[in-house]
Amino acid sequence: MKTAIKFFFTLAITLISQIGFCQNPIIRDYFTADPAPIVHNDIVYLYTSHDTASVESKNYEMKDWLVFSSTDMVNWEYQGAPISPKTFSWATGDAYAAHCTERDGKFYFYVSTFHKEDENSKGGAAIGVAVSDNPTGPFVDAIGKALVVNEMTTDNKHGWDDIDPAVFIDDDARLPDGQGQAYIYWGNGSLKWAKLKENMIEMDGPINYLNPENFIEGPWVYKRNDLYYLLYASKGEKAEQIDYCIATSPEGPWEHKGVIMESVPNSFTVHPGVVTYKGKDYFFYHNGVLPTGGSYRRSICIDYMYYNEDGTIQKVIQTEEGVEAVQ
Repeated sequence: MKTAIKFFFTLAITLISQIGFCQNPIIRDYFTADPAPIVHNDIVYLYTSHDTASVESKNYEMKDWLVFSSTDMVNWEYQGAPISPKTFSWATGDAYAAHCTERDGKFYFYVSTFHKEDENSKGGAAIGVAVSDNPTGPFVDAIGKALVVNEMTTDNKHGWDDIDPAVFIDDDARLPDGQGQAYIYWGNGSLKWAKLKENMIEMDGPINYLNPENFIEGPWVYKRNDLYYLLYASKGEKAEQIDYCIATSPEGPWEHKGVIMESVPNSFTVHPGVVTYKGKDYFFYHNGVLPTGGSYRRSICIDYMYYNEDGTIQKVIQTEEGVEAVQ
């Protein structure tokens, strides 16, 4: 009996080790992209795009946004699809990259999709904001119209430059109510940014324009110690890679520091997301390595992120092993 128990125990440990040896991609039941992780109440919530294109498709098909949660960075629980472009009466088209953040107990979900032709816009990419009392939704349109329409930005001629929103709340810049100043960053072809009012659903000032070196899309902004970091999808030799800049203010000026992750396998695009969780730094991205995967059927991965003493970021190493479970 003891021998049998020992055998099955050893087998279980071996299976666990084998499963843990190849964590990436972290989600295998859905094709997911554009990771947007946040930490709330010691739980990591991961908001994702959802690729539903067929294997033969030559373009994106993305009908909703998904939410997953984890308390160990390895096991991810599906929390549903609490929001889609149908949430917004003004929207049409697909569900491109999005970002969620919490303030005053409410969760604000910033999305990129396309706008119907109406009295508010002639069409093109637009950014909306939805709100919920729960990180897993359901979400409802917070203002009944788009936060950003194509006509509001004029530096690019193409109609899809208002995509990929990312929101950052700077706790070092206090508003009259004592809370941090919120910023929204977005763009394709150029980077746009603006302040948000305390209510998180209105701009507070003009839209500003930046052209970071090799910038394409997918900005992600955060603060670590006394430095602000801007990560984004950039021009690689054949496909997007991840570049980053550093500043001493969320408004810049931004100093380009180079590439932190090379292009990913089997996907033209890549999109960054960063969290610190229980003392470790994690880098989220997507690739196209799952069976039948590709540029329109992508999958999210996680690897460790490390910093040098001066605050610069070390190259992120893409692995199949991924990260270890947090105890």
